[in-house]
Amino acid sequence: MTRLTVWHDGACPLCRREIALMRRLDRAGAIDFVDASDGDATCPIDRGALLARFHAREDGVLLSGAAAFAAMWRAIPLLRPLGLAARTPWVLALLERAYRGFLRVRPRLQRLAARRRAA
Repeated sequence: MTRLTVWHDGACPLCRREIALMRRLDRAGAIDFVDASDGDATCPIDRGALLARFHAREDGVLLSGAAAFAAMWRAIPLLRPLGLAARTPWVLALLERAYRGFLRVRPRLQRLAARRRAA
């Protein structure tokens, strides 16, 4: 099985929830999760760029956005079919388009999640 490294924004309430779920699903421990918001974390690129989009390293290749999500899904047996489907160029393009749409609303969702957690 391929080792995968995933960088995430541990300061983001949405990211924390998603990564918590992925850790539970990763029963084989195939994914190394790195909190890029931690000042001591080793980052392969500029920390700001790493926090702006989801990144993963699969087989030594740094992936970003939907491709990084697809790599993470391939490492988790339950989500593997979705990750494999994303190897098809048109599927990956569709997922990337959806991811870019999500990035536009992400700040509002982060505020909602933070308020909900504080309540």
